[in-house]
Amino acid sequence: MALYADIVTEWQKKNILTAADLATALNGHAISFAYHSGKIENDNITYHDTHEIFDHDSVTSYTGDLKTLFEIRNSKDAYELLLSAFQEHLPITEDLIKRFHVEITKNTYDTYRWQKGERPGQYKIGDYITGKNEVGLYPDEVPEAIQDLLSEIQNISSRNALVAAAYFHASFENIHPFADGNGRTGRLLLNYFLITHNHPPLVIYQEDRTRYFDALEAWDTQEELNPLIDFLTQEVEKTWGPRIQCQQRPSLSETLSRMESQFQEAQQQAEQHNRDQSHNKDDNSTIEHTR
Repeated sequence: MALYADIVTEWQKKNILTAADLATALNGHAISFAYHSGKIENDNITYHDTHEIFDHDSVTSYTGDLKTLFEIRNSKDAYELLLSAFQEHLPITEDLIKRFHVEITKNTYDTYRWQKGERPGQYKIGDYITGKNEVGLYPDEVPEAIQDLLSEIQNISSRNALVAAAYFHASFENIHPFADGNGRTGRLLLNYFLITHNHPPLVIYQEDRTRYFDALEAWDTQEELNPLIDFLTQEVEKTWGPRIQCQQRPSLSETLSRMESQFQEAQQQAEQHNRDQSHNKDDNSTIEHTR
């Protein structure tokens, strides 16, 4: 927990107030977030293609499917909406949730869902499997459930941001309000909630997806939130820990100063040892002379 506390402290020292501040603080993590969040559900997404689109708004030598390309491009649009919403101090509302969902899923709904009348930015019409034992709420239950959830996360202090974010995310995924894109939308909302509560966002790494799904399942089946809180804490440390640890490394002058102090201490110990040895010899000589 010490590393997690250091990460939160360092983030809050940045005093992030504008979209420009936030973009600077996120730096390459925006690409990492988009890549891993997409990769969790679409294994065709690559870091190279994600990086190309975020940096150049295009890809070279792309051989993948069109849906994957749209998903990557959409993740950039969703990131830009996140920055814009932060700049405007927008709270999380139904409207903002639907706007995020539109950016995440536009041009990607499959024929089956589209023919059923499902659309990006609109709550689901049908029921869709979400986990081992859950299918989400029934469509007619979704609007009220979302409103209740939004009421619960109002007036949360920064001190309780991660716990509230875990609750918000688990509940949102359990409701499963849309026909598709709930995971990507939920992870984006999770980070927006954290950012707006002066807490560092996090990457949920695709290689950790099994632990992630297990933590969500613990909430679905047992209403146990601690596994998700612990998991998100570890992902915060994994996301920002290397940078914090690098910042905490001593400078060259500090290293030289420490080595000089260690050398002087060793030299003093050696001199003391020599004095002790000399005194012992003198004492032995005195004893022999007395005899």
